[in-house]
Amino acid sequence: METILEQQRRYHEERERLMDVMVKEMLTKKSTLRDQINSDHRTRAMQDRYMEVSGNLRDLYDDKDGLRKEELSAISGPNEFAEFYNRLKQIKEFHRKHPNEICVPMSVEFEELLKARDNPSEEAQNLVEFTDEEGYGRYLDLHDCYLKYINLKSSEKLDYITYLSTFDQLFDIPKERKNAEYKRYLEMLLEYLQDYTDRVKPLLDQNELFGKIQTEFEKKWENGTFPGWPVSRRCVCVNIPGFVRGFLGIISLKPDSEELASLGLDRLKSALLALGLKCGG
Repeated sequence: METILEQQRRYHEERERLMDVMVKEMLTKKSTLRDQINSDHRTRAMQDRYMEVSGNLRDLYDDKDGLRKEELSAISGPNEFAEFYNRLKQIKEFHRKHPNEICVPMSVEFEELLKARDNPSEEAQNLVEFTDEEGYGRYLDLHDCYLKYINLKSSEKLDYITYLSTFDQLFDIPKERKNAEYKRYLEMLLEYLQDYTDRVKPLLDQNELFGKIQTEFEKKWENGTFPGWPVSRRCVCVNIPGFVRGFLGIISLKPDSEELASLGLDRLKSALLALGLKCGG
């Protein structure tokens, strides 16, 4: 069994080797989009491993169970020679019981990673799963979203090519058509685009990107400059509680009775009363 200090040494070595491989990976010239995508996914995998190793190393330094402090005391106390020979005895005993045990240096693993990058197998050349239509990250495959869109109530019937040129112009769709079914279509479209982005740009921090988009949206919304939702077409909800604004947002999507029921009777009554509407029962 490794000692705490040996585990820390190994984690430090692993972090340094991961950093070295990531630098070499990023400096390697990529001649095709496939090479770039595969390289980004290899880098992403090493980043995840780096973070995991760093977390393990931090836990060892935190020493919540006190084992590291105990080990340091044992090797630096008045009986350090006794501790040394005791550990040497344990090592000899281990090799006596496992005479054919082979210890593979960590350097071998990382050398194999570099060899696999320079001479990739057929499997290594297809690290990411794409549909034929996506062309390994060159194009979007929105067929399922297209079928969902043209089956919406009151949706205009258009061909797939036209849909591809207009699917992101959401502000051109009349508010009256933005009901609960339309919301489910948007969720489907967003889920696909997030998944596609994660496959094509695995190093992109989508949480940071969405944070910037949210901030920009809130500014435009407050100023009444957000496309498709001018002040004259939406309710001004500055001085009413947040749950009421949420209620108004749901109502604007023309939900069915089940969706309204999911809010709960008390919340519905409170929202209606806050808006100055009569609420019986």
